[in-house]
Amino acid sequence: MMSDLIDDDGPGGNAPEFTVSEISGAVKRTIEGAFTHIRVRGEVGRVSRPRSGHIYLDLKDDRNVLASVIWKGVAGRLATQPEEGMEVVATGRLTTFGGQSRYQMVIEDIAPAGVGALMAMLEKRKAALAAEGLFAAERKQALPYLPEVIGVVTSPSGAVIRDILHRLRDRFPRKVLIWPVAVQGAACAPEVARAIRGFNALTPGGALPRPDLLIVARGGGSLEDLWGFNEEIVVRAAAESKIPLISAVGHETDTTLIDFAADRRAPTPTAAAEMAVPVRLELMAWVDGQEARRSRAIARALQQRRQRLADLSRALPRPASLVEAAAQRLDRAGERLPAALKARISREKLRLSEAGAALRPALLRRRITDEARRLEDRAGRVRPALSRLIRARRAELDARAARIRPEAVARQIEARGKALDALDRRLAAALRAGLDRRRTRLDALERVRQGLSYEETLKRGYAVIRGDGQVVTTKRAAETAAALEIEFRDGRLSVAAGGTEGKAPRRPRGSGGKKPEQGTLF
Repeated sequence: MMSDLIDDDGPGGNAPEFTVSEISGAVKRTIEGAFTHIRVRGEVGRVSRPRSGHIYLDLKDDRNVLASVIWKGVAGRLATQPEEGMEVVATGRLTTFGGQSRYQMVIEDIAPAGVGALMAMLEKRKAALAAEGLFAAERKQALPYLPEVIGVVTSPSGAVIRDILHRLRDRFPRKVLIWPVAVQGAACAPEVARAIRGFNALTPGGALPRPDLLIVARGGGSLEDLWGFNEEIVVRAAAESKIPLISAVGHETDTTLIDFAADRRAPTPTAAAEMAVPVRLELMAWVDGQEARRSRAIARALQQRRQRLADLSRALPRPASLVEAAAQRLDRAGERLPAALKARISREKLRLSEAGAALRPALLRRRITDEARRLEDRAGRVRPALSRLIRARRAELDARAARIRPEAVARQIEARGKALDALDRRLAAALRAGLDRRRTRLDALERVRQGLSYEETLKRGYAVIRGDGQVVTTKRAAETAAALEIEFRDGRLSVAAGGTEGKAPRRPRGSGGKKPEQGTLF
């Protein structure tokens, strides 16, 4: 069948020339002729169901992978639909796909053959780690309410890190440290474990701040793509982390062993960013609400105290009533005093008359006249003194009444009310000043975050060189790279092997032309 491709000419003969399509067609005829009907046993790997209705999947064992396809008409008639992890026996034929220079199996029937090897290995490893207590609930740590620094372990070039940074910027901007790792393949597990342990090894308060929260993130994929996060070294690193850790590997339906060892599992990387920080606007609204409640509480307390003071003032007697009884007693005593003096004089005259009856009349008359004159003089002196005493007492009572006038009491109440109002204003001013200081500190932190971006370094004339998607830091790495990409401050330039310039790749649609908010650390 391949005889037309063999050159039978002797040495020095001209070999025939074939087009690419001729070679591809010959290979297709050879494979389809040799494998017209086959049965293949293997484990179902990646399964894809596009809108066309066809099913694309991988059949694999421990060493190789066979790409397969089930056409739409056959897929509708299958009794068993393929699922990732199933071990199946597939019946069909081999063919080639010249557009990608690969061969594939066209499956006509598929039947289950047992539990897949990878799934069985995963369940066994999960049971062993759970028996050690690595998934116990009492090992879980509470997440900080508002972390100052967030460490992210992921690929620096995927959409995952952009989603996380975008959501953090929308909710509550924080300082982010990115540890770039491979998120699939043989290097995935050791790099992720090294990143988790590296973040934990940072010294608190050092030149490079130690994160308060870690996020391990990756987008969705097949079981093989996510297998690195099922490795024991990654699970143990997550369980040993002293920093609270959020696992955001795959989509909501994907589950890996790191999800059980992490302190919190997020269904998506975006949901992990939402778990990491609260919404700043909601927090500010809550603070404003608390301030309004405080103001209302102070106003209510002042009103209650004013009402209490008014109630107490009504219980006090009237100032005039305090001196009315004493003034009345004083007036009555002053009215009785002249009559009492006259009565006393009459009694004294009578006693003198009785005592002087035995005396000579002329002498007695003279003595009586003298005594009467003396008594009159004494009475004349006592009457003005008593009048003065009464007037002084009345003036004293009037002065005491003036000091406790209702106007004075009202002024005292008003003065105390003003003092309480001044206290309320001072408290409100102190709270506003505290809020202003916190807003100023948040703005300063935002300026520091922008100043630490690697893009500021690019503006000073530096450039970032990447080879095969990784940052290149040595000449040897640049020489071994298949293609180089140089990032300047105004764009990127692709350089092929040998120094040939290529077109700079377009930015992904949906980014709006904005540059990433956070660069890598390495």
